[in-house]
Amino acid sequence: MKKNRVILHCDCNSFFASVECTMRPELWNVPMAVAGNPENRHGIILAKNNIAKKFGVVTAEAIWEAKRKCPDLVLVPPQYDKYQEFYEKINQIYLDYTDLVEPFSIDESFLDVTGTLHLFKKTPKELADEIRARVEEELGITVSIGVSFCKVFAKLGSDYKKPNATTVIFEEDVENIVYPLPIRSLFSVGKKSAEILNNRGIHTIGDLADMPEDFLEKILGKQGRTLYSYVHCLDDEPVRSFYDGNEAKSISKGMTFKHDLIHHDEIKAGVNLLSDAVVERLRADHKKAYTIQVTIKDASFKTIQRQRKLDFPTRLNRQISEVALELIENNWEVGKRPIRLIAINCTELVPEDMEIFTQQSLFEKIESVDNKKVEKIEDTMADIREKFGKDVIKFGYINPLNDKEK
Repeated sequence: MKKNRVILHCDCNSFFASVECTMRPELWNVPMAVAGNPENRHGIILAKNNIAKKFGVVTAEAIWEAKRKCPDLVLVPPQYDKYQEFYEKINQIYLDYTDLVEPFSIDESFLDVTGTLHLFKKTPKELADEIRARVEEELGITVSIGVSFCKVFAKLGSDYKKPNATTVIFEEDVENIVYPLPIRSLFSVGKKSAEILNNRGIHTIGDLADMPEDFLEKILGKQGRTLYSYVHCLDDEPVRSFYDGNEAKSISKGMTFKHDLIHHDEIKAGVNLLSDAVVERLRADHKKAYTIQVTIKDASFKTIQRQRKLDFPTRLNRQISEVALELIENNWEVGKRPIRLIAINCTELVPEDMEIFTQQSLFEKIESVDNKKVEKIEDTMADIREKFGKDVIKFGYINPLNDKEK
């Protein structure tokens, strides 16, 4: 692999909360959090600012837990349209330095500046510092940046110092910076994999680097080979161009909940929140999906996936949330078995204006007409929300915990 590459991983600090504070500067000076349903104590914390973090507030915990830690916590609803707007502006800044900008999530992007670094007459760290300064000055958002010769260590670097810092990890730095870190610091090492490794005396990334490849493959399968390549500086995955034409094959949204979900109403609230985010992506990409897949995970990390293929592709919030909830109800012991994670994945995507030719029964025709009517209603509501903000109008089923809607 080419170890003279210069890869940046830029990670916005507390992105949702930072955007809210930028739009409402008075929030910078109080403990605040973005919550999925601020009007109901059963909602979930999506992001928090540094003041709230000092009180012990953490992402994905229930509002009532956060309020118990910080009674004066100010809660605001998410404004995904605004986050998307900031996301696009931030990536436009990145594009001033290279066209090899690969968004990794709504608040993270990889940049390959190998071929453009000489144009700016700066060291890699100096360039990263300049990018951080520009984003903060122009948009009010702080960014942590990892600089390395590969994606995996660039991402590790952006996590190494937070907030608002630059960490450089080139090959000569790996032994001193990377190897002493716990294995959970390494990309793709989750709790279950860490437990397997810990049980075999492997606690740090350096311990992992001492293990033979065939041994790691034996205990972790294909992931073992991947981790071996990571710790031995063999990650050569390229950074894709921001302008490449690769279309997403699926659109998904998942959340690990700090507070296990047990009751039907809080599970429904979580499903509606995730469905709303997925539909927003489908609408933005002008896509519909034939297949709805749900992933469910409990506290012991036992996971199931269930899916349903629809007769007609959809991007209806109502339909996706109803199918997802039904899959959960039919395949999980709701009320008895707690849920730690839910993810909704829409696959088999087709263009939204694609004509579907099929012989339909009378009832299917009625359903198809009804769905088109609902689609028009949801599109109108989405347009209003985009123009005036998400709070101006809400889908009635998004807040199923509201006593007035029960």
